[in-house]
Amino acid sequence: VQLVESGGGLVQPGGSLRLSCAASGFAFSSYPMSWVRQTPGKGLEWVSFIISGGGITKYADSVKGRFTISRDDAKKTLYLQMNSLKPEDTAVYYCIRGVVVPDSPPRGQGTQVTVSS
Repeated sequence: VQLVESGGGLVQPGGSLRLSCAASGFAFSSYPMSWVRQTPGKGLEWVSFIISGGGITKYADSVKGRFTISRDDAKKTLYLQMNSLKPEDTAVYYCIRGVVVPDSPPRGQGTQVTVSS
């Protein structure tokens, strides 16, 4: 299983970013997928998930209405469109297979999102 995140960066409050997660080594289309994030000094926080087929999505209250999760099974890629970004969205974002938030950060490098003026 390999998951490679990209698309992070430095953005001003109110700005937007689109994160991508390229998956390989497993049957991507068969699994629900999630985004989680970690901020310094805090544990992993669940952000959003999408079921296989993409028919159901769920979001943490802190991002609801601002973030949109989607998937392209043909490209084996998971996305997170983030709009109206806030400083409190600053974190390292990871994609994970499934919906269970791990106890420790995933082995992937994640992608850093920094929201600051």
